[in-house]
Amino acid sequence: MKKENVLKKWPRRLLIGLGSIVPIGALAVGYLLLWQGRPPARRPDLVRLPENAPPAPRGYPTMNSIYAAYVLKRLDLLDPAFDWPVPPGVAERKDVEYGRVGDRPLLLDLYYPEALDHPLPGLLFIHGGGWVGGDKRDYKYYTVRYAQRGYVVATMGYRFADEAGFPACVEDAKCAVRWMRSQAEELRVDPDRIAVIGGSAGGYLAMMVGYSPEREEWNASGGHEGVSSSVAAVVDLYGPPDLTVPMAQTHPTVTGFLKTPYDQDPQLYASASPITHLDENDPPTLVIQGTLDDIVPVEFTDALVEKMQELNLPHCYARIDGWPHTMDAARPVNEYVQWLMNAFLEEHLARSHT
Repeated sequence: MKKENVLKKWPRRLLIGLGSIVPIGALAVGYLLLWQGRPPARRPDLVRLPENAPPAPRGYPTMNSIYAAYVLKRLDLLDPAFDWPVPPGVAERKDVEYGRVGDRPLLLDLYYPEALDHPLPGLLFIHGGGWVGGDKRDYKYYTVRYAQRGYVVATMGYRFADEAGFPACVEDAKCAVRWMRSQAEELRVDPDRIAVIGGSAGGYLAMMVGYSPEREEWNASGGHEGVSSSVAAVVDLYGPPDLTVPMAQTHPTVTGFLKTPYDQDPQLYASASPITHLDENDPPTLVIQGTLDDIVPVEFTDALVEKMQELNLPHCYARIDGWPHTMDAARPVNEYVQWLMNAFLEEHLARSHT
């Protein structure tokens, strides 16, 4: 992959996707910005990690220092445009139809070990993009690796807000789980060991799938009626847990998704919020959040975890100091995130890793 493609695509998603255009000028300015800012807010009372967890990668004091680190080539970023190779022993099936809404096919990509002699846990990755963009290929960096580790892995596409607002994408995500469960024998998936994993809008959808099994009306679209969309575990990377908070009530991304102003239907915003559906019967959750996130501020995720604590719901919380939204674009954070995911999935899906 040519260097210029990395420069065009990752920073645009990492930096412009954070809501800002890179405010970096001369190299000397970058050095000044690198050490500018305040330390991130700390809530050690909320952090819950495996005892043997490695230390989190050292973060940055401000967003400006992250911009500077990139300019100074001190921040190693993964390139989502790169077509990550499928490793030996892993099979790939692209554009598999997992559901259909009218004439609209719903597609996913599938990765799994070639030598399947017993049922394996299933993982469903859900990409982000503010409910208006992104691509199922965005998570190929993860999917090929988890297939190599002994999972049947899918990464799904779904309807965006410009095509159909809430709850269409929630219905699609639940449909993908139903598809995986309905195809369990053919796919060699253990239907009792399916987890959903997502980042940003995908993290939101993973939570909505995991926390709203009682909403049967959201299981009526796409196909595979009568099949459960329940899951055994949820992994949420910086997904928005509450759309009723003042910041979300007027945010164009949220109002464009829900198609209705908050003051006209506050109950809609509550119904569309994962935290509203959370109860003591929900599956274990791994929550990963950066303290410099200005898309989903850390205090919103803190509130979600506080509720998990109140409910005694099994969970892990990696509250990573000094990192922003889409922080797993940075290679050291990605390696740390994968360590956490490996440990969490091994514990809750009872599957050893290679």
